[in-house]
Amino acid sequence: MRVLVAVRCWSTTRTVRCLNLAAHRPVTVPTQYPRAPPATSSRPSTPWHRPPHRPDVLPGGQVCGAAQVSGGQGGRWVADSGYGPEEGNMTSDRLIEKAGSYLQRLCVGIPSRRVGCEGNRAATDLFARIVSSFAFRTESPEFDCIDWSQEGAHLTADRASFRVFVSPYSLGCRVRAPLVVVSTVEEMEDAEVSDKIVLLRGDIAKEQLMPKNFPFYNPDHHKRIIRSLEAREPRAIIAATSRDFVMVGSQYPFPLFEDGDFDIPSVYMTEEEGNRLAEHAGKEIWLESRAHRIPAKGCNVIARKGADPNRRVVVFAHVDARIGTPGANDNASGVIALLLLAELLAGYSGDLGIEIVALNGEDYFSNPGEQEYLAANAGKFGEIILGVNLDDVGYYRGKVAYSLYDCPSGIGSSIRTAFSNYDALVEGEPWDQGDHGLFLMNQRPALAMTSELLTELMAEITHTPRDRPEMVDPAKLVEVALALRDLLLALDQQRA
Repeated sequence: MRVLVAVRCWSTTRTVRCLNLAAHRPVTVPTQYPRAPPATSSRPSTPWHRPPHRPDVLPGGQVCGAAQVSGGQGGRWVADSGYGPEEGNMTSDRLIEKAGSYLQRLCVGIPSRRVGCEGNRAATDLFARIVSSFAFRTESPEFDCIDWSQEGAHLTADRASFRVFVSPYSLGCRVRAPLVVVSTVEEMEDAEVSDKIVLLRGDIAKEQLMPKNFPFYNPDHHKRIIRSLEAREPRAIIAATSRDFVMVGSQYPFPLFEDGDFDIPSVYMTEEEGNRLAEHAGKEIWLESRAHRIPAKGCNVIARKGADPNRRVVVFAHVDARIGTPGANDNASGVIALLLLAELLAGYSGDLGIEIVALNGEDYFSNPGEQEYLAANAGKFGEIILGVNLDDVGYYRGKVAYSLYDCPSGIGSSIRTAFSNYDALVEGEPWDQGDHGLFLMNQRPALAMTSELLTELMAEITHTPRDRPEMVDPAKLVEVALALRDLLLALDQQRA
């Protein structure tokens, strides 16, 4: 999950204020939360795993837990499927098992889904094959991107070694040069850093910088830092960073730069290592970073049904994952909900246009999939009566929160009515940290679904190796798919 638009406003109550891309609505999210389970959990490795305090579905569809898979449509799991009441529980169990199987395939069978890599192509191919099998018309428009590989970095000063990490998408380097230490952009503008290695720490390194060509949000103070560095041409950059869970989740330290368009080689380290390195200011240090950019291709996958494409609902989930994480919650969970929804709509033949989209690039520095979708739909967003975004919808703790944005009363009522049948769903606060921003910037009604414990998830698990399949409850993904199925069938009965 990338925060497309966010500003921090730390007050005495420690809150985060997120700014809506289209309407500039501030949203306050409290940061007091219980801790997530440790990464060293002893949960067993199984094809799918519901956390031990969540029981299986009982006869009649009853579950003694928060993740109850409750049935709309009079207790029938699949509308117009031919399943009778006796088959309902078997169908729910089958969907849960299938969700767990998808989770293993996307997060274990495919070790990385970063944009441009073989795993990312395997994930989009898998998605296209599955949705096509449910009689959806499918296309996979391509875009240019870069893949990236790295073999680590090594930093020494006066025979002391320092632990550093290569910034994602950075170029590599072998540099011996004097060290300059900078804490503010003003200090950098006054310092002589040309042909030197510069250590950025403190205020100048407190938050991840937006990529230089990021099209949706790029604050002036970020652009000022980038311009100053490019004008002064240091030979390499070392960033000592702390924590920035709003922008990068729980990753510590975080890369100050994650930008394939920024050509000054960079690495990053913890604040503690940065303090130790700063003692060598003015002395010659040695940095070797082994990294390579690789030209590549990626694609979105768009699946369509319905007789009237000029009146359509679009449902997004981003299929890519950040470098270094299995991406189970972020966002295999959303992709799996789309696959289940496609299966539930296998027999759909209504008038409402339904577009299921695996977007590719939300956790990539330039959002290429989002840009491709915007370009392909230029002048066509008026056809969309509702845009839906699924991101981090499977976290095993808490419920799935949904939020509405500029929805007409009829659509809002349909959403609340359809979702009221599912115990795992609850209406929550707006959040502006994902691909539903594409609908908002084009003045279209939107619905977003994520964990009600999003703050906890981002602070402890998102964008780290801890985002593994056991952090996802497959039963929640089934509920999301069933609720969306009910909503789409209801909207098909309405008229513009």
